[in-house]
Amino acid sequence: MERTNYSFVDVFSNGKHTGNQLAVFKNAGSISDNEMQQIAKEINFSGTTFILF
Repeated sequence: MERTNYSFVDVFSNGKHTGNQLAVFKNAGSISDNEMQQIAKEINFSGTTFILF
Protein backbone atom coordinates (compact mmCIF):
# COMPACT_ATOMS: atom_id res chain seq x y z
CA MET A 1 0.00 0.00 0.00
CA GLU A 2 1.32 3.45 -0.86
CA ARG A 3 1.34 6.40 1.53
CA THR A 4 -1.85 8.45 1.83
CA ASN A 5 -2.44 11.78 3.54
CA TYR A 6 -4.84 11.68 6.45
CA SER A 7 -6.03 13.81 9.35
CA PHE A 8 -7.57 13.17 12.73
CA VAL A 9 -10.33 15.69 13.49
CA ASP A 10 -12.76 16.36 16.33
CA VAL A 11 -16.41 16.53 15.25
CA PHE A 12 -19.54 17.66 17.11
CA SER A 13 -17.35 19.98 19.17
CA ASN A 14 -16.33 23.61 19.53
CA GLY A 15 -12.85 22.86 20.86
CA LYS A 16 -9.85 20.59 20.59
CA HIS A 17 -9.85 17.12 22.12
CA THR A 18 -13.59 17.07 22.77
CA GLY A 19 -16.41 15.53 20.76
CA ASN A 20 -15.96 12.51 18.53
CA GLN A 21 -12.68 11.67 16.82
CA LEU A 22 -12.79 11.06 13.08
CA ALA A 23 -10.08 9.89 10.70
CA VAL A 24 -10.18 11.42 7.21
CA PHE A 25 -8.09 9.91 4.41
CA LYS A 26 -7.65 12.29 1.46
CA ASN A 27 -7.18 11.03 -2.12
CA ALA A 28 -7.87 7.44 -1.07
CA GLY A 29 -8.92 6.22 -4.52
CA SER A 30 -5.99 3.81 -4.71
CA ILE A 31 -6.90 2.06 -1.43
CA SER A 32 -8.84 -1.19 -1.90
CA ASP A 33 -12.06 -1.94 -0.02
CA ASN A 34 -10.25 -4.58 2.03
CA GLU A 35 -7.46 -2.15 2.95
CA MET A 36 -10.04 0.48 3.99
CA GLN A 37 -11.66 -2.03 6.31
CA GLN A 38 -8.29 -2.97 7.82
CA ILE A 39 -7.34 0.69 8.32
CA ALA A 40 -10.67 1.52 9.98
CA LYS A 41 -10.34 -1.50 12.27
CA GLU A 42 -6.76 -0.49 13.23
CA ILE A 43 -7.70 3.13 14.00
CA ASN A 44 -10.75 2.02 16.01
CA PHE A 45 -12.62 5.36 15.88
CA SER A 46 -16.40 5.49 15.58
CA GLY A 47 -15.90 7.00 12.12
CA THR A 48 -13.32 6.79 9.35
CA THR A 49 -13.83 8.62 6.06
CA PHE A 50 -12.13 7.87 2.75
CA ILE A 51 -12.31 10.52 0.02
CA LEU A 52 -12.12 8.72 -3.32
CA PHE A 53 -11.20 11.38 -5.89
